[in-house]
Amino acid sequence: MKRHSTIAITAALGLALMGTGLTACGSAETGNGSAPAEQQTEQQPEAEAEPSKPEGMTKSQEQAYDKAIQYLSTKSFSHDGLIQQLEFEQFSTEDATFAADNCGADWREQACKEAKQYLSTQAFSQTGLSKQLQFEKYSVDDADYAAANCGADWNEQASKKAAQYLENQSFSHDALVDQLVFEGFTQEQAEYGVSQQGI
Repeated sequence: MKRHSTIAITAALGLALMGTGLTACGSAETGNGSAPAEQQTEQQPEAEAEPSKPEGMTKSQEQAYDKAIQYLSTKSFSHDGLIQQLEFEQFSTEDATFAADNCGADWREQACKEAKQYLSTQAFSQTGLSKQLQFEKYSVDDADYAAANCGADWNEQASKKAAQYLENQSFSHDALVDQLVFEGFTQEQAEYGVSQQGI
């Protein structure tokens, strides 16, 4: 009898902990300012339901679609950039376009992710970052939005860019300011960035 009671109490305690969302993953996410565990659980089915796989695909369309989903799970792409990548994988333009059109990607969200990826490795001005995203075949609107909303401190970016230039070349104060302005920084941002380098 005593053994059965212990098992019952242990099981009850486990259910109680599950009900409060006190799991290792849930605790970490809640601690980072995310939604409570209950809300996250409610939102998960929506995330799993997207994208809904198109019906009536040909075999080649399905292969291109599956490859597009694989790519988007690991890297950010623009609509046209994804088509280009699929064409590189030797899918036809038609199948690649079908996959990009139907993969369910939010291209503005993809642009924001790509902007943050770039800023994690290089320094950019806001206009320079937008141009880089456009080079990656994002639309002007999506590129501008991502650059404006990526959370970058442009003074800090100017300082980093100035430091990068000084690693490889010698500049006077004014020449480096002009170079940063050429890179798309404002005059004020460029002056700040150069002044942080002590020249």
